[in-house]
Amino acid sequence: MDISAPTSTTPTDPRSFKSFADFYPFYLSEHSNRTCRRLHFVGSTLALVCLGMMVATGKPQYLLYGLLCGYGFAWVGHFGFEKNKPASFKRPLYSFMGDWVMYKDIWTGKVPL
Repeated sequence: MDISAPTSTTPTDPRSFKSFADFYPFYLSEHSNRTCRRLHFVGSTLALVCLGMMVATGKPQYLLYGLLCGYGFAWVGHFGFEKNKPASFKRPLYSFMGDWVMYKDIWTGKVPL
């Protein structure tokens, strides 16, 4: 998969996509920095651990911890390394879906970590 930055100098508005299939290549282009992708991967993994802890313990605060891990690591990646604004501010559902598709694509080797 090509995760390079778009060739256009005009910023793409994430709200312009009509389907997730159209959005996902844009999502990947917004994650061209390896450190940003790695931070997403760590945050998503920790979010899954927190979800497991919530199920195992029945303590709902683990849901909050999972959200903090997932979004916290991702936002550090975007603001600190990718130098862009997360698409979740304008397309939250597609961005959430993109996080998990990219996570799967990293595990399967389609996206480099």
